[in-house]
Formats: sequence, C-alpha cells, structure tokens
Amino acid sequence: MFSTRKRLDRAYKNAKRLDFNEDSKLILFSDCHRGDNSFADDFANNRNIYFHALKHYYKEGFDYFELGDGDELWENLSFESIFFSHKNVYMLMKQFHDEGRLHMLWGNHDMVYRNESYVDNHLNSYFDPKTGKDEDLFCDIKYHEAIVLRHSHTKQELFLCHGHQADWWNYTFWKWSRFLVRILWKPLNVMGIADPTSPAKNYKELIKVERRTKRWITENNNMLTITGHTHRPRFPEPGDIPFFNDGSCVHPRSITGLEIENGAISLIKWQIVTTEDGTLKIDRFLLEGPRPLVAYSTEP
Repeated sequence: MFSTRKRLDRAYKNAKRLDFNEDSKLILFSDCHRGDNSFADDFANNRNIYFHALKHYYKEGFDYFELGDGDELWENLSFESIFFSHKNVYMLMKQFHDEGRLHMLWGNHDMVYRNESYVDNHLNSYFDPKTGKDEDLFCDIKYHEAIVLRHSHTKQELFLCHGHQADWWNYTFWKWSRFLVRILWKPLNVMGIADPTSPAKNYKELIKVERRTKRWITENNNMLTITGHTHRPRFPEPGDIPFFNDGSCVHPRSITGLEIENGAISLIKWQIVTTEDGTLKIDRFLLEGPRPLVAYSTEP
C-alpha cells in the first residue's frame, strides 16, 4: 500500500490544475485502446459508436478528457499505424485540441506519452500522402499523469488519473508487461485468450486495485476521484467513498463514460439499438445520475 500511496500522492502533487464551474460541460472517457484495425484491435468494434458520441460532445460544446490508455501502444509498435486506421477519430480529436478543449492523461498502455520528446516526435504532425508533406495534428499537446479540477465557487477538487498508480505491476513493470503482450498475449488474444495480468480481465486484480485506490481516497479527506484502468464503471452513492470509474470504450457493443454538466455528474452509455422500423441507430443511455457534485463534498 505504501507504494500506491506514494505514486498517487506524487500524481496529485504534480497534476495539472484546471478550474471549472456550473457552466462547464465535460465528458470523460478512458481505455479506448485504439489499435491498428486488426483482429486484436478491441476498439474497432465500437469505433462508429465512439465517433458518433464524440461528435455529439463536440457539437454540444463539451471539453473532452481522456483518462489514459487512449492508444494501444503495447500491442502496436507505433502511433502511425493506429492513426491511419482511425484517422477520422483523430481528426475529430484535433478539432477539440485546436479549440483548447482536449485534455489527455497517459495510462499504462500509452505510458510512452509521459516522455515529452516522444509526444513531440509522433503526435505534433502526420505525413499526408495526398499533399506529400507533414500536416499539423496535435501541435504542442501535453500529456499529464493526473488532472485536478477545482470548482471556482465551491472550491471542491476532483482528482483525475488513469488508476494504474494502484497497480504496481502495470505501473512499475509496464515495459515488461508490454513485452509480454506484444510477444505472447496479442496472438493469443486473437484466439480469445485474455491477458491474466490485466485487472480488466482478472477479477482478483481488479478488486485489489480498487481497494488500494479507495484506501488512498479515505486517507485524503475523501477527495472525489475518477479513474479508468479496470474497465469497470463505478458510480457511488453520496456518503460512500467517492470513487468513480468511467468504464471503457471497449465493452462488448457499447462504450461508457462520465458527464459533468450543471455541477452534476452522470454515468452514461452509448450503444447501437434497433428502432421499430428495423433500422439501427446509436443512442445515449443514462445509467446513473445526474447527481450534484456537492453531494460528495467533504469539509476540510
């Protein structure tokens, strides 16, 4: 537990600080695991759902927060192959970025993004074969380990991180995990065999990660904390430990996330549904909330 506390303390101390208020509109997704559109690309199944949802949030004026593991850089060697497999998604994300509405965290599967030079070399631009030159992409983008949102009126803080800080193996030995995934688990994943080191696919590990995170929250004045990593959505009741999880974008046939709007938080799901006339459409479903954030506030 000591190492978990140390990692989360450091993430909180070094977090990017942002103010928000009752007029702010935020959408939080994580664990997209965007891949190369191969059989091992879990994101490919939900790509159209994700793109439709993100387009909705762009039009409605939301800021987009991605809480780590956006790009699957364990199974894939480079961002370039992922970018050209899902170019429409990245061009939409570029619109958020160009308007200052894109906020990115790194997780264990895209931990290379904590290296600013790697980000500069791979994400600032892309080569367009049509024009024969480099075009702007995410110019001067900065990835962070954590973000602290501070309400400008109530002063309540929301701590956002990926959540692998409570998973010592996937934080400290992520390069070893990446090696195993690339060499062993990626081909086995195509055959339907899950990686046992992933808390999203190992229930015992999931419980350990959640227990360590909740302990840190209680030791820090019950600070409202939002993570991803385990892929399991969490939406506590007021009075419970304020530990939220936005789920993931690689659920079977659906994606989940957290919306913050009008000073309230909601757990939502987007999925494909069948209408009465037999056509398919992508629709949003409210799973929990909206619940006022102040319901989770704790006096210092």
